[in-house]
Amino acid sequence: MEYVKLGESDLRVSRLCVGCMSFGDPASKMHAWTLDPDQTEAIVAHALDLGINFFDTANTYSAGTSEQYLARALKKHVSRDKVVIATKVYFNEGHLSAKAIQREIDMSLKRLETDYVDLYIIHRFDYETPVEQTMQALDGLVRAGKVRAIGASAMYGYQFYNMQLAAEKNGWTKFVSMQNHYNLLYREDEREMIPICRQMNVSLTPYSPLAAGRLSRLEWKADTMRSQTDKVAHSKYDSTQQQDYEIVKRVHEISEKYGITMTQTSLAWQFHKGVASPIIGATKAGYFDDAAGAVGVKLADEDVSYLEELYVPHRIMGAI
Repeated sequence: MEYVKLGESDLRVSRLCVGCMSFGDPASKMHAWTLDPDQTEAIVAHALDLGINFFDTANTYSAGTSEQYLARALKKHVSRDKVVIATKVYFNEGHLSAKAIQREIDMSLKRLETDYVDLYIIHRFDYETPVEQTMQALDGLVRAGKVRAIGASAMYGYQFYNMQLAAEKNGWTKFVSMQNHYNLLYREDEREMIPICRQMNVSLTPYSPLAAGRLSRLEWKADTMRSQTDKVAHSKYDSTQQQDYEIVKRVHEISEKYGITMTQTSLAWQFHKGVASPIIGATKAGYFDDAAGAVGVKLADEDVSYLEELYVPHRIMGAI
């Protein structure tokens, strides 16, 4: 496993991040395919064995049970200082108001059974709360020792820029990472967000790097509970299946050329584009073996051009 620093922070993370939306009680009715505590522990233990030290969850994943299951698994297998835990705030009462941020971090810390979160991420942009209020509240968490660094997730580039500018003007903590929607089938952030992140030395940790599995197999849909019931993934990708499947076929071609898997080709493309640590949400431990094999894969420039050639503009998904 390779490791990289997140932005200008002192967080050193593995080149792959475990997406913990797969963990949690299905009774929460968020997703029907989430893993129970024992299954979660098996995934976490295997990821740790592979050298993965970066885990991404959220306060609202499966009504908070994702954080609880992750905490239980980590406590059994690793010391706290050896892992980087990220969680999020927004999809809660008050969104990113100062009051909500203070309330939600304390609840997350309790569920995660830890005194601090390494990376605290705002899950979306809050149109109702002044940017200055949010950034001051986040800075307060860092100064209080509850949070080591802060990150942001899907939003428009100008919104992210304005939040960073507010922090810079007031001497507050700035974001070190951007968890955006980015993969070979969705590249809209190459227009504004990604150049802004490069300019500001903000690391990219994209979600859905495999387009909910569509970049990991030649079949567009799989015979799994997640594939059949994940309505969010359907809304992201299925309306553009006809045009995007041609890209999937090219991923398969490159994979055959080098004798690697489609997952490894898709993730190698991410690394070629400067991504720090794509988030891998998996329900089987073996999927991480496959993903880890991408770390050492180097695609030629002509391969990258071939993979990108057929892309056409998509409607915005994630920032809204």
